[in-house]
Amino acid sequence: MHSRTPLQELLLQRRNTQDDLDRFIPNRSAMDFDYAHYMLTEGRKGIEKPDIIGSPSREAYQKRLAEALNMNRTRILAFKNKPPTSDGDGMIHREMGSPHQSKSTKKRRHISQTSERTLDAPEILDDFYLNLLDWGCNNVLAIALNDKVYLWDASNGSASELVTVSYEDGPITSVSWAPDGRHIAIGLNNSHVQLWDCQVKRQLRTLRGGHHHETRVNTLAWNNHILTTGGMDAKVINNDVRVREHTVACYMGHQLEVCGLKWSSSGKQLASGGNDNLLFIWDRFMAPSNSRTQWLHRLDDHTAAVKAIAWCPFQGNLLASGGGGSDQCIRFWNTHTGVCLNSVDTGSQVCALLWNKHERELLSSHGFTDNQLILWKYPSMRKMAELLGHTSRALYMAESPDGCTVATAAGDETLRLWNVFGTPEVAKPAVKLKPEPFANVCRIR
Repeated sequence: MHSRTPLQELLLQRRNTQDDLDRFIPNRSAMDFDYAHYMLTEGRKGIEKPDIIGSPSREAYQKRLAEALNMNRTRILAFKNKPPTSDGDGMIHREMGSPHQSKSTKKRRHISQTSERTLDAPEILDDFYLNLLDWGCNNVLAIALNDKVYLWDASNGSASELVTVSYEDGPITSVSWAPDGRHIAIGLNNSHVQLWDCQVKRQLRTLRGGHHHETRVNTLAWNNHILTTGGMDAKVINNDVRVREHTVACYMGHQLEVCGLKWSSSGKQLASGGNDNLLFIWDRFMAPSNSRTQWLHRLDDHTAAVKAIAWCPFQGNLLASGGGGSDQCIRFWNTHTGVCLNSVDTGSQVCALLWNKHERELLSSHGFTDNQLILWKYPSMRKMAELLGHTSRALYMAESPDGCTVATAAGDETLRLWNVFGTPEVAKPAVKLKPEPFANVCRIR
């Protein structure tokens, strides 16, 4: 085999060294190839290894590497901006309006611990099973005070009397605005239901007779042109207000008086709660015939009367229910399967429930001992605020059309307005209401 001369070996080593440098060194301008060759061949013999940390080649390499990777090694795990200050209770408060603030960071909403306004509500009935307060889409609050219904216009603060019922018919046991914001249903102690046109303050008709209730009507719920009524006689009845023979369905399942009724936003499911501690889920399209029970789910987890019922606005099959004094729990249900998803012990009687339309929050009103309102974060059910003011059970609760203000009424004969849900950052478009049930007044007879 032909051997290489010393000169050929030297040239070959230099060429290999040049190839290595071409492959691995990103900046050749800073390299001293003669020095590099010397160190690779003869320079290491008997000479102490030099400190190359600060060599021009290494600095150039690190600079190019940092630029390529967009890396600042001195800022790893460091705050992008000055860390937010912390107060004594460990809560972090961010300065709002900072140009560097994360888009996902929301301004912490201030929740007032006191009511914004308090109105007199003399002679309001302190009865857990009644429903005497409702807030229509017309921004008018209806409240029943014994034998009278008053309308309070939240836009200008004016109040007027709508009706005074006779002693034989009264007292008034329930009120509910129709979806059109013009008509209202009034349930009476004598088992009748009156329908009123509030614009002209005229009674249009009375629902009675046939298979209607035999005793007082505790609760009302609208589903388009269908008015559902729940009574002390344990009946749940669907009434078509457009026709003379108004009773179109009767749901039989409760054993004691019905005190809670709510239709889902889709209008396909109805939830009813009663003094028999039962919660029923009914299907709109499974109308009972011949008094046969046609419930989807019969839920018996509560150990006291179920009056507080609220369908979730952001999940159609999620229902919240609250139990009375012997139960004191808020339960969450999947109404498709009938499964209880969670249960929270509130420590007091649950009188009413309302969902926040803009945030994942739930508001509950309570009885003994504190008669308070509690704002919960869903689904963690962490208490966000506890509002005090009523000196008697906060039995009745209604939400303003914009979803910001809540009205509560109690046996202490006061009506209180709370800015508990706050003003949403971005107003959501209002749901377009269908022209039913009163597209033409003459259809009601």
